Amino acid sequence: MAELPPKVTIMKGATPDLSAATYQIHDETHTIGNALRWMLMKNPKVEFCGYSAPHPSENVINVRIQMYDNLSSLSALITALSDLDDLAVTIEEKYVASLNSGNYERWDERS
Repeated sequence: MAELPPKVTIMKGATPDLSAATYQIHDETHTIGNALRWMLMKNPKVEFCGYSAPHPSENVINVRIQMYDNLSSLSALITALSDLDDLAVTIEEKYVASLNSGNYERWDERS
């Protein structure tokens, strides 16, 4: 069986202290790229964040993070991913509670 690449790799050109780095995230698309960029930019210590999908046939996204005050972009990435996970859990809980309450409009499709 072929060995899978790591989920996240640090691309060449990163500063030694990782205050500026580009991370390649495998098996992800614009769906998480845009949400992750949004979550990272909510952090006031992040100077810049952008993402790109290099080519439609490649199942990866590149996320560039630059930090103020030589802080670690890797720490910011890990925090943003954790916050994004927490947000998804909260949304799911609210959705399930709303669905279980039965307080929504229902309609029958007629053929």
